[in-house]
Amino acid sequence: MTLRSAPSSATVWWARTSSADDRLLRLLDERERSRNARLRHQADRDRHLLGRAMARLALARVAGCPPEKVSFDLVCRSCEDKARAGAEPGGREPHGKPVPSGPALGWEISVSHSGEWVVLALTEGPPVGVDVERVSDARDLEGLADYTLAESERAFWKTLPPAERTGAFFGYWARKEALLKATGLGLSGGLRRVGVSPPHEAARLVEWTGGGGPGAVWLTDLDREEDYRSALAVLTDGEVEVSVRSLGDTAALLRG
Repeated sequence: MTLRSAPSSATVWWARTSSADDRLLRLLDERERSRNARLRHQADRDRHLLGRAMARLALARVAGCPPEKVSFDLVCRSCEDKARAGAEPGGREPHGKPVPSGPALGWEISVSHSGEWVVLALTEGPPVGVDVERVSDARDLEGLADYTLAESERAFWKTLPPAERTGAFFGYWARKEALLKATGLGLSGGLRRVGVSPPHEAARLVEWTGGGGPGAVWLTDLDREEDYRSALAVLTDGEVEVSVRSLGDTAALLRG
């Protein structure tokens, strides 16, 4: 008999980039504002701004504190693994997955954006990863598949009618990146190391080659518009109840 963890919950917030407003900049810390200013394109600045503001507002709500009191430590799992193996620090500025600290310590978040959507996932306790991908006609889909898909995934993907391959590819990608983000490895963990079920089946982890894989994972697809694929991963062996919420405009964001 296998003992399973108690059920947990995850809250997923969606916002369109049209909700971005410079008034939200006050919620970012100095490092985040500096990074936002360095982004060359307005669309990138809007997505970054919304992601960071949503994170602070959602965490402030559950932690019972002002958004300005929410802080984060940036944790790069790959760098930590290299350090444990004896590698010298690379001298890079802080980077990696944002881990809430201060009043929001104990909560986990993950943020993703693509096209005109920004998504935030929030859990208390188990690590979480979320990803959204806009389905687009990539110039070199075959090359991207070679970089992204494990051998078994690519073999199945090649059997699909050509008209279905683009959507299926981004479905694979969203599931795999959500898993990698939940572990803290991110894309540096290697997309081909992760094998997931085909897009027409319920989302699940099939294989993980090499070390660093999760002991247990709960994985599901998230519904968005037809031209998007999205997935949520929570590192738990129990069931996860997902609540989905939408932020319609900047006024709603500022009200919390």
